[in-house]
Amino acid sequence: MIDELRARARVLGEEHAGAFEGLDEEAAARQALAFLASAGLTAWAVPARHGGSSTGSLSSDDVVSVRALCCLRDELAYHHGMLDLMLVMQGLGSCAVTLGGSPELCADVLPGVACGEDIAALALTEPEAGSSLGDVATRAERTDSGWVLNGKKTLITNCGLARFYTVLARTAGKVGDTKGLSMFFVPADAWGVDVARFEVLSPHPIGDVIFKDCKIPGSFLLGAEGEGLDLALGTLSRFRTSVAAAANGFARRALDESRRHLSARRQFGKPLASNQALRFDLAEMDTRLRAAQLLVDEAATAVDAGETATAEVARAKLFATESAGWICDRAVQHFGGLGVKRGVVVERLYRDVRALRIYEGTSEIQKLILAREILG
Repeated sequence: MIDELRARARVLGEEHAGAFEGLDEEAAARQALAFLASAGLTAWAVPARHGGSSTGSLSSDDVVSVRALCCLRDELAYHHGMLDLMLVMQGLGSCAVTLGGSPELCADVLPGVACGEDIAALALTEPEAGSSLGDVATRAERTDSGWVLNGKKTLITNCGLARFYTVLARTAGKVGDTKGLSMFFVPADAWGVDVARFEVLSPHPIGDVIFKDCKIPGSFLLGAEGEGLDLALGTLSRFRTSVAAAANGFARRALDESRRHLSARRQFGKPLASNQALRFDLAEMDTRLRAAQLLVDEAATAVDAGETATAEVARAKLFATESAGWICDRAVQHFGGLGVKRGVVVERLYRDVRALRIYEGTSEIQKLILAREILG
């Protein structure tokens, strides 16, 4: 099954990776999702029991298979970052609904996500709350008719594109308290939801989502009141390994680009690949990539098997994203001046890969997790 999935993703990438040139971020994102949906790949971001693809022996039909998702992200990232991004956001944005939504809400929302008709978004981060979700200040107040949300989320992928946001908000306690957080389903067209897009290093539909007296029904609470942090962490733990897989896809493409360039480019009468220092670079790039791939395989297999796998996931995310950054940087160096020219693949990879060391747990957070596991 994994080999078949990779082949499908490869065909999609080879056919459509060039289709994003000249498109703005929104158009590129929508086009990428359309390609993924037409190939049936968005269904792998949603559990089978909610309209997604059956994972067979990889995992139960109640959850997304991490091995399948990693396989797809690795291959899609190799071809174009927007394909990778739009696939994973369908899962990240809808996972809290899967974990805590009522049967009626799941039936209404998740099939549309699985077929790519509806775009999902996850709204956790705030201007003063990134790695420390206990600092979330967005507040949800209970009323006779449901809930009223007020606050601001930032760095929200699919801002302005999403049909709905899964939102972490405070229902009790003070800012800084990890208790008293709850998760909500908020339709993008709900009264009191506003968005403000901004640009980041690499093309990415992202921005602020502002809630001002935003009213939602009581049935849009996901899980029980006060369980929001568990839903947020459950979402991240399911999808974090796939960040490492995407990093491997970017790194693998950078290594291939370097190998081709160093073999073809001649300087001082001989190919650059004959230079011993550059040959050493390729050897280390290859070794780091292979080690990262093995760590991802270990972590994804453990998560699919239902193991805790805290250390395995942190180790894979840390090493793969850091290694990919180094590999893409070396590829730019190998291309010389061409490496920083817009339109050259390694320049795009260099920008695409940078954010992976930050989102879904920074490298520093992964080190803290690993140290805690090591020290017991």
